[in-house]
Amino acid sequence: MEFIKTKVLSKFWKREILKLWNKEYPKKINFKTLPDFENYLENLNDLSHILMIDENQIIKGLYIDFIREEEKWFVMLLDSTIHGQGFGTQILELAKAGANELNGWVIEHDNDKKQNGELYKSPLDFYLKNGFEKLSDIRLELDKLSAVKIKWKS
Repeated sequence: MEFIKTKVLSKFWKREILKLWNKEYPKKINFKTLPDFENYLENLNDLSHILMIDENQIIKGLYIDFIREEEKWFVMLLDSTIHGQGFGTQILELAKAGANELNGWVIEHDNDKKQNGELYKSPLDFYLKNGFEKLSDIRLELDKLSAVKIKWKS
């Protein structure tokens, strides 16, 4: 696997990320179109990306960080076919190397279904094993999403 750090995504990479996003995240938070996904990205400040690409130039992992309310936030996603092989930890190590803290929202249950009908497995345990703290009293409650805040500090 190759890790590519970039501030700018080509249209090709955006389409590939959208495919991965819609394949791996719960269906209710999928984006219907590429412009919808691009709009999401455009509303994030000071974007930075780490793409994990296989030998066929297919994105197998994605990390995005951005600034929200003076905190560094992130989104991370791995192709489920490579879970448990250490790639998520590798991406996090690259991200942590340039940060003092990272904040994220994590779905903490396994009740949501992915686009293919499989259950979405919460990554909360993964983040806890990688040094994040669960802030149980800080929650995101939206029509499409219920999540808890996690934080990592150097």
